[in-house]
Amino acid sequence: MRTLIGVVGMIAAAAVAGGAENGTRGHLVLVGGGDKPPEAMRKFVELAGGPQAPIVAIPTASSEADTGDYYVKLFTEEHGCTNVVALPIKTREDAMRPDFAELALKARGIFFAGGDQSRITQALLDTPVGAAIAEAHARGAVVGGTSAGLACQSALMITGEGDFTVIRANAVELKPGLGFIDRAIVDQHFIARQRSNRLLSVILEHPELLGVGVDEDTAIWVRPDDTFRVMGSRSVMVLDATGAKVTRQPGETGKDLLGARDLRVHVLLPGDEYDLKARAVVAAKP
Repeated sequence: MRTLIGVVGMIAAAAVAGGAENGTRGHLVLVGGGDKPPEAMRKFVELAGGPQAPIVAIPTASSEADTGDYYVKLFTEEHGCTNVVALPIKTREDAMRPDFAELALKARGIFFAGGDQSRITQALLDTPVGAAIAEAHARGAVVGGTSAGLACQSALMITGEGDFTVIRANAVELKPGLGFIDRAIVDQHFIARQRSNRLLSVILEHPELLGVGVDEDTAIWVRPDDTFRVMGSRSVMVLDATGAKVTRQPGETGKDLLGARDLRVHVLLPGDEYDLKARAVVAAKP
């Protein structure tokens, strides 16, 4: 696991280096799945620079052939955007194309579709398009996504594989994500699909990271200062094992049962705000 964490750390550092230092790092607008909250989508377009800003949709996670067209139509017809393209990236070979990398680098808004988050990282990590997206974000571009497009954003990514019927060690498969969130592991469809077991298993093994579970029809707007606001119609759960006493009982080889005492849990509603650095609920900004 140390090797994986080391790799993740390098990915996260590469993704935010420069932007974090000079204060230009972009915002994130991430939807937990289900319906996309209109206020969150409007915020994404606003942060990109308005309807005339160049926006790129990344349909890589989806298995549906028309996903790219769907997002072009969504941004064009529902939000009046005039400069939207979809990059039909399915393989690493696609992500090597210089023309795709150029479009990603020039984008002021980059939105990831839902589907399977592993498809995103398998196609984009260590490629020109992946590097261009990281550079665009470091320069101030807003990155958005829904469902798998949310899950891929943390440095350590839940793939969706594993045993989620228990809370135990090594129950959840983790792989390097895109690294735009490096203080937390994010999870989607969280309350609607009862995914607390898997996120608890992960943060009890990695108490240095917060667990942020975003429900359907709900989004988090993550600012460059690592505070986020809940948007939409449902809730966000934050799991914090920083001060918890984590306990173990032997189970199968390498799969101990995990327990915790004094674990902190926050259930945040629309309009609530949270500081990932301070690990605390904060007063909403005007």
